[in-house]
Amino acid sequence: MAASLILASASPRRRDLLASIGVAPLVRPVHIDETPAPDEAPLAYVTRLAREKALAGATAAAPGQAVLGADTVVVLGERILGKPRDRADGLAMLAALSGGEHRVITAVAVTGPAGLLEAAVTTRVGMREISPAEAEAYWASGEPADKAGGYAVQGLAATFVSRLEGSYSAVVGLPLFETAELLRRQGLPLWSGSLPPMA
Repeated sequence: MAASLILASASPRRRDLLASIGVAPLVRPVHIDETPAPDEAPLAYVTRLAREKALAGATAAAPGQAVLGADTVVVLGERILGKPRDRADGLAMLAALSGGEHRVITAVAVTGPAGLLEAAVTTRVGMREISPAEAEAYWASGEPADKAGGYAVQGLAATFVSRLEGSYSAVVGLPLFETAELLRRQGLPLWSGSLPPMA
């Protein structure tokens, strides 16, 4: 029997992305310390958080249940942009991203019958110039307040994004191609459940 999946995240975006490939997870958020380690590179940081979330969720999982942890960071140069602390921080992030290119890194970790499996995806995102008035109006919409980097590519901020190289779904919160491969390796059926799990 294929294992069921626990999503160790409260993100409705990740839940919806999983649903789009035929997976209905049990949502059981975990809380871990997300403080970066000294001199920790963005890729190492986001991969560690995804792993720690999956492992934390696995402590309460039943035998045979797979657990998915994920984390997404926006990176400008080597600077990690988290969720805005307040309006001023959110406006500063948009000003920093305006007219340039940044990276979005999403890492996924899945525990289950096949052990701990991981993947990380980097997407390059280019933004047009964002005027101060647009940034103010965007902040007032409420959309950026709980988003890494202070914007949501799947929402109103889509009008700011001039180009995207890589995985769109990873920028939203979960790289679907890589996630599907990890889930199949753990024995979970997707929408094409007749396909055998990958070796």
